[in-house]
Amino acid sequence: MVGAETQTQEIALVPAPLAHIKVLDLSRILAGPLAAQYLGDLGAEVIKIERPGKGDDTRDWGPPFFVDPRDGDPGISAYFSCANRNKRSVAIDLTDAEGCALVAKLADEADVVIENFKAGGLVKYGLDAASVRARNPRAVYCSITGFGQTGPYAHRAGYDFLTQAMGGLMSVTGEPDTVPGGGPVKVGVAISDQFTGLNALAGIMAALIKRDQTGEGEHIEVSLLESTIAGLVNQAASYLADGTVAGRLGNAHPTVVPYQAFATADGHLILAVGNDTQFARFCEAAGCDALAADPQFRNNSGRVTNRAALIPEISAVMATRTSADWLSSLEAKGVPCGPINTIDAVFNDPHVTARKVRVPLPHENGPTVDVVANPIRMAGHETTAGATPPPRLGQHTADVLQQRLGLSDDAIKALAARGAIDLGRPFDN
Repeated sequence: MVGAETQTQEIALVPAPLAHIKVLDLSRILAGPLAAQYLGDLGAEVIKIERPGKGDDTRDWGPPFFVDPRDGDPGISAYFSCANRNKRSVAIDLTDAEGCALVAKLADEADVVIENFKAGGLVKYGLDAASVRARNPRAVYCSITGFGQTGPYAHRAGYDFLTQAMGGLMSVTGEPDTVPGGGPVKVGVAISDQFTGLNALAGIMAALIKRDQTGEGEHIEVSLLESTIAGLVNQAASYLADGTVAGRLGNAHPTVVPYQAFATADGHLILAVGNDTQFARFCEAAGCDALAADPQFRNNSGRVTNRAALIPEISAVMATRTSADWLSSLEAKGVPCGPINTIDAVFNDPHVTARKVRVPLPHENGPTVDVVANPIRMAGHETTAGATPPPRLGQHTADVLQQRLGLSDDAIKALAARGAIDLGRPFDN
């Protein structure tokens, strides 16, 4: 029988799932970098190409910063850190012919290339999908844009806020116009970018599996607009089913009741009653069995139809007890409920702490950057623990050019002297 210690050692020796994959990340901001970060978390080697002296736009999207911007160094912002761990930063000027040629060589040996330039924007550099795949037919090339490679909007720049609006998400987010302060609201995080990044990840993984079977790569295109529309899920399906155009319901759910936030005697909490049994348990805990017995409210369809009559009844009873009292009694009955946590409360929650969602990644001779753990947990691979922290700009330029492309020290110094590459600045300078 293998002991626990031996089992742990064996797991540690199992290669990461994507340890054989090389990724060239030509993307910036969030969607593309997020997809590349997930690939890095799963073991891929990710080389991030950045502009000398500037880097990814999000490096200076702050404060807050883990590393403050300095003269000649854009620093490491909190925003940049959320999507750029497990990467090597190589700062090369694509507008420099020799620099561009170096990036092309990296693309020619990459398994995956991710870019989020405007449609056609990389053709002049020979780094577009057709050019790269002509030289490297095994490459899985992923293009991320605001609106896709074709269509009347293909030329437009795409941003999360813009596609949340154009994709219909803001039309179903926020309080109704009849409520004071009502109106369309964007989601509090860049959710369209996240949809897009995860869709890109799924497409890349599928294309790699296909390549294992056929030997051929693929050109994948993912857009923020289409990812946002797909993210409407049931709201889009309702429209396609019978032409229902959903409106804004604040925290309420269009087809499940009660499923929203309620004020308590000292704050707020949410109820997420997903079926009739849970509603009966809620009524029992709340001392309002008459609601459960009422034919109007006995099943979910009735509760949705008679929402206007039911919600004031529930609101009145919820206001009579404290949040802690409600959470205790409802959890005891198996009724889905929870507090509305601020972000500091999230990271101090005992369950979140036990799950080690906050992961410190120390830089050698530099700061420790705390990141949020990859939510994918694997028995044989630590997806975040042991990860490398988000790099400073150009931190790995010399190493990659030497190790991967065979450039000499003199050649690297000459490129740096004329600004074609950026070798970065150490933290202790």
